[in-house]
Amino acid sequence: MPNNVMHEITPLTPNDCFTIFNRVKTKFDFPLHYHDEYELNLLINASGAKRVVGGNIETIGDVDLVLIGPNLYHAWFDHDCTSTEIIEVTIQFHRDLFDEKFLSRNQMNFVKSMLDKSLRGITFTPEVINTVKDRLLELDKKNGFLSVLELLTILHHLSVAPDTRTLSEWSFSSDRLNSNSRRVQKVFDYLNSNYTRPVTLAEVSRIANMPEASFSRFIKRRTGKTFIDSLNEIRLGHASRLLIDSTATVAEIAYKCGFNNISNFNRIFKRKKSCNPKVFRETYTDNRVFV
Repeated sequence: MPNNVMHEITPLTPNDCFTIFNRVKTKFDFPLHYHDEYELNLLINASGAKRVVGGNIETIGDVDLVLIGPNLYHAWFDHDCTSTEIIEVTIQFHRDLFDEKFLSRNQMNFVKSMLDKSLRGITFTPEVINTVKDRLLELDKKNGFLSVLELLTILHHLSVAPDTRTLSEWSFSSDRLNSNSRRVQKVFDYLNSNYTRPVTLAEVSRIANMPEASFSRFIKRRTGKTFIDSLNEIRLGHASRLLIDSTATVAEIAYKCGFNNISNFNRIFKRKKSCNPKVFRETYTDNRVFV
């Protein structure tokens, strides 16, 4: 993964099914990035914008819909787009929202195949986009179970759509850095349950049943990140959610999410998300819906 690609820490928590970000904007200003979740992204009135997905670079038309798998880097840039009313709907959902057993059922074959292909990025034809765009635009108005059912229905519709196209080569997906190892999952479950307090390498190594030095090498090899980076990213994910979803001060959120001082929190937040917590909160307020 190139050093100038940002790892986005999305505000999704383990208890969320998905999040919807629905807005009208005048330009594209989010840098090239990747994240651990699937993303379905709809653009309307964006003709002339440049779309980057892995190793694929294209100029898009008036409507654009792509499904991007976990850890595949992507971004949109203004390029030749002159629209001042770009409509964007971004849906992000956990990679385990539909687990392997569920996806292995006969009725889910098409969805499973589509999710597998999304590791390279998938784009849909304008004809297909026109059949689902209104449903995507209205999805944030549904609640609870009905919204999850609607998302699954939309994904099924897309999975059987004709003339879909994969965008990037396999070599551009960094999903190979992630592991389904039970040991890694056990560690991350523990960190998600204990991120609000100081967590030491020694205690996490005991959870993994490994010596500290061996565990440090293990988690770096399996995830591409150090133990401290992994813990901070979990804390940042929860902090991002609180910045959007609460009126608590930045300092209150920092301490609640396990950071020992506000300066350290601000420094790490800006390094990881390319903006400070205040700007992040202003950007997302009133635009994002969690289900």
